[in-house]
Amino acid sequence: MTSQHYRPARTRTAPGPGPRRPYATGPSLALLAALIGPIAQTPAQAQAQTAPPPPASATPPAGSVGGMGDVNLYPKRVVIDDRNRLATIGLYNRSPAPGEYDVTVSDKLMTPQGTLIDLETVTDPAMRARVRSAATMLRWSPRRVALGGSEAQTVRVMVRVPPDLPAGEYRSHFTIVSAPPAADGLSIDNATGQGQNQGIGVRIVPRFGISIPVIVRVGETTLNVGLKDFALGEGGSGKVINLTVTRDGTRSAFGDIRVLAPGSKEPIAEVLGVGVYTEVGSRTVQVPVNPKADPRFLARGARLTATFTDDDSAPGKVLAKQDFTLP
Repeated sequence: MTSQHYRPARTRTAPGPGPRRPYATGPSLALLAALIGPIAQTPAQAQAQTAPPPPASATPPAGSVGGMGDVNLYPKRVVIDDRNRLATIGLYNRSPAPGEYDVTVSDKLMTPQGTLIDLETVTDPAMRARVRSAATMLRWSPRRVALGGSEAQTVRVMVRVPPDLPAGEYRSHFTIVSAPPAADGLSIDNATGQGQNQGIGVRIVPRFGISIPVIVRVGETTLNVGLKDFALGEGGSGKVINLTVTRDGTRSAFGDIRVLAPGSKEPIAEVLGVGVYTEVGSRTVQVPVNPKADPRFLARGARLTATFTDDDSAPGKVLAKQDFTLP
């Protein structure tokens, strides 16, 4: 088990620039100014916070998050700390058709199996108390985005941290949901069957959504990560290595899991982007085995090594490494 200690730098200067993204800022800047008032910036900071205009076809960058609908979000998560209270989220319409999207904030709870459930559906007070929400601290603009086909837009996010807030990590989730289309001029007479149609028609329009975590870290945070409970199993698409990621400390763990075998140049099993939020001390993970892996590496008694590599505050740093023998 590896211990990691992280202390954000503090500064008295104005908030630094948000992430630079390959898409354009829109009219949301004016609304943001109305919401949060002027922010003092140097010319360099002001220039850095203005993203370059998107290309004719707004292609989502590598690492963006996609769902069942036609919108991608970038980045895959937003982390805001004492050094910077501003951030941007990019929306990319992959479809050639225009669309409108609502931008909302909600709270979710992670289970020990890694599933995220809406906090409003959780009735156990003890489980609800484990989630430290950031919703009341977040300000964002715009709250509805209209995108043409293959267009992009940014949503600007600002955090207001109460002066007496205890140190630690707070989290909510930004959700982008496709807005329902217009009613196509359906009249009351038609709806009640008194028009020429003499019937009531029902149209079901799916509203696809996608969400990413927005994490606010206040003051000093700590993290310890471990790996345990290894076993070979079967998943939906083939063999997997089942294991448990343990987490201790005041912030979430994000990283990539790889299983290595002596004599193999490539990992024999790998899964990227595993998160363990602060409300759980551990979660189970299935790591898909490479179908081309040599079967002798998966035999009973095989000696393997699993690693958890950070994808958050210290990308590339190995936070946990564990040798194990397949039972």
